[in-house]
Amino acid sequence: MKVFKFGGASVKDAAGVKNVLHILSEYKDTPLLVVISAMGKSTNALEAIVAHYMAGSSALELAIEDLKRYHIDIAEAVFIKGDSVFEKIDLLFDELKATLRRNKSTQYDFVYDQIVSYGELLSTTIVSCYLKNNGLDNVLIDARDFIKTDNVYRDAKVNWELTSITIKKGLPKNNLLITQGFIASEANNFTTTLGREGSDYSAGIFAYCLNAESVSIWKDVPGVLNADPRVFHNTTLLAQISYNEAIEMAFYGASVIHPKTIQPLQRKEIPLYVKSFQYPEEKGTSVKKGQALDPYVPCFIIKKNQILLSLSSLNFSFIVEDTISEIFSIFHQYQIKVDLIQNSAISFSVCIDDRFAHFDKIVPLLKSKFKVSYNIGVDLYTVRHFNEQAIKQLEKGKEVLLKQVTRETCQIVARNNQV
Repeated sequence: MKVFKFGGASVKDAAGVKNVLHILSEYKDTPLLVVISAMGKSTNALEAIVAHYMAGSSALELAIEDLKRYHIDIAEAVFIKGDSVFEKIDLLFDELKATLRRNKSTQYDFVYDQIVSYGELLSTTIVSCYLKNNGLDNVLIDARDFIKTDNVYRDAKVNWELTSITIKKGLPKNNLLITQGFIASEANNFTTTLGREGSDYSAGIFAYCLNAESVSIWKDVPGVLNADPRVFHNTTLLAQISYNEAIEMAFYGASVIHPKTIQPLQRKEIPLYVKSFQYPEEKGTSVKKGQALDPYVPCFIIKKNQILLSLSSLNFSFIVEDTISEIFSIFHQYQIKVDLIQNSAISFSVCIDDRFAHFDKIVPLLKSKFKVSYNIGVDLYTVRHFNEQAIKQLEKGKEVLLKQVTRETCQIVARNNQV
């Protein structure tokens, strides 16, 4: 079996849905499990719905209707009037509204997972029905029945043992299975999610548990480039990346591959292909065992809207292991991701990603024990396999707040995003 994953950009409109049919039609004789993300910017729209709900906003009903209209418009462009898919879309939005009515929780992360998951449920319903109507028999399965996690909502950790059992024993026998990315469930069957952009990870989970031949991620780019073309000029397509290099790049923030995706694939040496859904005949990029990079060029990665946090001792005592452990315990408790660390005898600086907007909660805790200073809205630039020219290019026109160089990696925290 092969595992395919189609991102939100690949199914953002009627043309995208038709293109999925075109690509899958070329693999009629290949057993496939296809993971599909929410359509277009549906996740953003659902996040707004959660925000309206939690705030008690009168805009909630209109936001739901706008999202429904978006999906209906796509369906009307690819289905005939009266098709059963319209009833299924209605039912999913009725369920979404009922979930909000029944909810008793005030925990944002819990509510988030129960609601935002409808993006994937809607996209897979529409795509599955369209494929069936056009000669591609398939079975739509609910990923929540197979991927099992803990109850850390919005960033759930996979229970690999249970997930492996449910996937191996429970998947229906069919040559084409359609399922959702991003979503899973915990022990009480409440919905959990695997972190933003987690659909790649879903594909990796299914591939690992099924001992898949390969994973292909279909994107709106020709493959993995050595830099984001929206920010950097003269980018280079990477023909091959090793597992280790891909994990490094994902860790530092490369957006093409989800950070957790590579690890399960590496354990079983399952190759990953990043391909263009616009030009499916092109080779794209392969991620597998072997050469670190082909071609071997500097790779530029940028993470925007980070926070540079500096802590120093109130009494000039050393910041040592137990102090650092205490700081990281706070970061862990409030789901703060650390992307860079630099310390001296009495100071400690980190560049952090406040993914869940918890930074304001940790500042008072830190101020009770340290002198605290920070810069909000900075950008973190990383260059893998840097050379002198690459560093000069990166520093040009910026106010560099922090710089750190190791054997293979140069990182710079700067105030602006000009390159």
